[in-house]
Amino acid sequence: ISVTSNFEMRMKLVSAVIHVFMVSILQPQFCTSSVGSSSSSVISSFKPNQKLAFVSKSANPLLHVVGGGDTITQEEVTETKVPISDATEIDEVSDVRLMKDIEMLSDMLAEVVKKESPHWHELYMELRKHGMERAEDPDNVEAFEKMKKLAFDLSPEDTYGVMRTFALALNLVNSAEVHHRLRVMRSNELRAAGNNHIGPLPMLDDSVRGTIETMLEDKEATKDEIFNKLINQKVEIVLTAHPTEVNRRTLLRKYRNISVFLDALDRPDIHPYEKEETLNSLRRTIAAIWGSDEIRRQKPTPQQEAFGGHAVIASVLWDAVPAYLRKLDAQCRVSLGRSLPIDVVPIKFASWIGGDRDGNPNVTPAVTKEVVAHQRLLAAKLFLGELNELYNELAISSRFSEELEVLADTIDDPHDKIEKYRRIIGHLRRRLAKTVKVCEDELQSLGKSDYIYTSTSVGDSKSMIGMEDLKPILESSELMDPLMVMYDSLLKTGFELVAEGRISDIIRRLSIFGMTLVPLDIREESTRHTLALDAITQYLGVGSYKDWDEKARLNWLQAELSSRRPLFHTEDLEKVTFDKDVRKTLDVFKMASLLGPGSLGAYVISQAQTASDVLAVMLLQKEFGMNPENGKMMRVVPLFETLNDLVNAPDVLDTLFRVPYHINAAKGKMEVMVGYSDSAKDAGRLAACWALYNSQEKMVKVGKKFNMQLNFFHGKGGTVSRGGNPALYRAILSHPPNTINGQFRVTEQGEMITQNFGSPDIAERTLDIYTAAVLREAFVEHVEPTEAWRNQMQRVSDVSCAAYRQLVREEPRFVPYFRQATPELELGILNIGSRPAKRNPKGGIESLRAIPWTFAWTQTRTHLSAWLGVGEGLTAEDENDQKELKEMYQNWPWFREVVDLIGMILSKTDFSISKNYDDILVDKEEALLSLGDEVREKLVLTRQSVVDVSGSDPGAGPHVQLLRRSSKIRHPYVDSINVVQAELLKEIRLMGDDSKLSPEMRRIKNVRKDALICSISGIAQGMKNSG
Repeated sequence: ISVTSNFEMRMKLVSAVIHVFMVSILQPQFCTSSVGSSSSSVISSFKPNQKLAFVSKSANPLLHVVGGGDTITQEEVTETKVPISDATEIDEVSDVRLMKDIEMLSDMLAEVVKKESPHWHELYMELRKHGMERAEDPDNVEAFEKMKKLAFDLSPEDTYGVMRTFALALNLVNSAEVHHRLRVMRSNELRAAGNNHIGPLPMLDDSVRGTIETMLEDKEATKDEIFNKLINQKVEIVLTAHPTEVNRRTLLRKYRNISVFLDALDRPDIHPYEKEETLNSLRRTIAAIWGSDEIRRQKPTPQQEAFGGHAVIASVLWDAVPAYLRKLDAQCRVSLGRSLPIDVVPIKFASWIGGDRDGNPNVTPAVTKEVVAHQRLLAAKLFLGELNELYNELAISSRFSEELEVLADTIDDPHDKIEKYRRIIGHLRRRLAKTVKVCEDELQSLGKSDYIYTSTSVGDSKSMIGMEDLKPILESSELMDPLMVMYDSLLKTGFELVAEGRISDIIRRLSIFGMTLVPLDIREESTRHTLALDAITQYLGVGSYKDWDEKARLNWLQAELSSRRPLFHTEDLEKVTFDKDVRKTLDVFKMASLLGPGSLGAYVISQAQTASDVLAVMLLQKEFGMNPENGKMMRVVPLFETLNDLVNAPDVLDTLFRVPYHINAAKGKMEVMVGYSDSAKDAGRLAACWALYNSQEKMVKVGKKFNMQLNFFHGKGGTVSRGGNPALYRAILSHPPNTINGQFRVTEQGEMITQNFGSPDIAERTLDIYTAAVLREAFVEHVEPTEAWRNQMQRVSDVSCAAYRQLVREEPRFVPYFRQATPELELGILNIGSRPAKRNPKGGIESLRAIPWTFAWTQTRTHLSAWLGVGEGLTAEDENDQKELKEMYQNWPWFREVVDLIGMILSKTDFSISKNYDDILVDKEEALLSLGDEVREKLVLTRQSVVDVSGSDPGAGPHVQLLRRSSKIRHPYVDSINVVQAELLKEIRLMGDDSKLSPEMRRIKNVRKDALICSISGIAQGMKNSG
């Protein structure tokens, strides 16, 4: 514009600029998305000395950069692949619809809050105003001081009302963001359709579609090679009950509905009446949330935790998984020219919920049996519903394959004589109805009639005739075989389109979920097995297993595993006077041996340290009739989770692979679990990362030596300090070489289950990223670290570990400081999980679980567990060391990913917020207060070390960009909550023991506790993770 002298032309250009930006606001054509790309959006990438102009080409305005840029065509803008959160500032063009949604939801919340207390709303708005001022200028001391003054002056009731408002507001922001993610994704796809670039899956770097097209374009692999890898790979996602989801399940459903209503409002053809009704539905939902008690008044039972996992499967994954596989099949046809075989499912699910007894005395054998029975009941009901629909769909009366004719003739049924598909389906429905009845009877025998909440829905009364003589369907093959006969018949007789419909989805569901919904892993600590065998050896009079050294244990275990005689008659277990804990351990194996086929998956041994830990579980399984010959033996998976255990793991496997019984049972494969959270808590982030890398590398070499295929099971949490990574695609690609090989098993927990599988569209996107990453990893050329890099990394690891342990283990001031400066002691009132916060209730920091350890530091915005020791490790006095670290960052993707992740977590820390907790909560002792200052000095050192190694600001990496826009929106809320929470903690602690308080003071304390719970929940929602 500035280089055009003609006034009229300048006005036309100004008009064109305004027109394009208005179009962008109404229909964000320039908002593109690709998780994993580090590009900047076109709109936000102009340099200060560049000017905007428009030139004409084929009568279409084109964006042109004058003064140092090339012409960018409309097509190039369309094809730009950018993460939706890459902009370093909130982009008024691409994010205006998100901001509009948040504003609308905020107004609706304001209406609700004002009805109960206009004063609460005024306080909320005033705090948020100061928070917004601080978000615009983090160095705005005046705004921060005003927030602190407001927090100090709040009455208990006002504190509770304001914290409720902030927590609800942040949940509404999250719902709006979920909707916006999907909206942007759909917008990009529709835009691509106009350029003939539409595909079943999105054209993103971290999608299967983008991955395949990139590999073909770069000639990294042929279509056949890609297809063969894809159909042979497997990602298994293990749902866990780790207590990090702070929202009640009832409220999660309501927040999910808000995203659905926002989606409805985006419809271009929405009728004015429908729009008003949808807006009223939003208002009703927000009002209902406000009227609900957002606080869990009791800790959930393991069964209730299991219900939560089952709800995700039944309400989201049951439909999302086959929908994704249908798209994957279509994408294979488009990109690779071949269909995904109907029996190929690259995604599987498993669960720990109801089977994870490590440190949780509430998970008893009876609980596990109950959860398994409920899973089988739910699976039967879900498949019964599917077959009811299939029965209505397959009313075909001619053209059957010979195999189907034979199968139909085996069914003695006076109904559906001509419609033979229906005859088979009707028979299967009645068998499933019998399965439902068997499961309900079992649950009633356990005294659990509360599970039986719906009818069996088997259709009319005729279909129930003779059900008492039918066999229930307990194994997947009993349903899969007739389904495949029907599927093949449809293909052979010209009904291909019908075959690709509902019956394909049912077959894929059955391949993934089976007749047990998900196989349940059992996890128990190694010392429990040691104590059980010790009791047995003493009962048999052969000595004390516990007191034997490793060699003696191995000799005895191998002899007993090879022997045909049992250790003792398990039917006499009732008569043997074992300790109650020993008896409980043995009862787990007894229960497991009696469960139906497909009920159980892996037996995970936590705190595994030796080969005898693995053989002990194998012997206990053998004792209860679970052996390789009858197929009942669970695969035994050692979990290595401390620094020493990871270092020693290769030697443990070397010993195991020399035991004939183990080799025969393993059949050439072994699964090993590596723990990310406990290793980081034990040694610090950097040392844990290097130990995990080294250990997996060496274990793979041991496996190759003995011709054993190792499959790693990754025990990761949601936070960085617990192994989580917000950029999943890059995280998988940065794993050590030869450690994935198309097989990836990983835990998903708590709030990450909600974030990744909370809605069908988000679930499909998550499955797409997992599938794409494992596929891409199979072809990527990993950078092998040089010997010099390894030595440097070992130096970094040693220094970092020493610095971490010096503070956490050796510094006498640390434990009192930690407990005063964070809400660690108060986290128990959240009631968010069934298991205790500590493995050993009498222990200190070392026995504290990784989740509350991380949760506490996340709340205060210190995030110490994610970066402590990093600064010392990355700071090199020797100039050559510093040069080498920079070289490693530039050329070693694994190291760069580790450093960038730490940079991301550093961007979430807040120096002033952290110090405010110290000022208010820590005893006014010079020693304790100075420790807080020392911690923040370490934080400054860490920030500088990341800058020195990466060569850029720690707030500039791709992970930080992923958070930047989101944080800008959230900080005005979270900062306010943090300031109020510090005051709440002070007041609650000053009130002392309840027994010494008057009734009125107890009431006030309870109000403050409720406000504290709301504050903890609000911060967790604002930070988008907890533990």
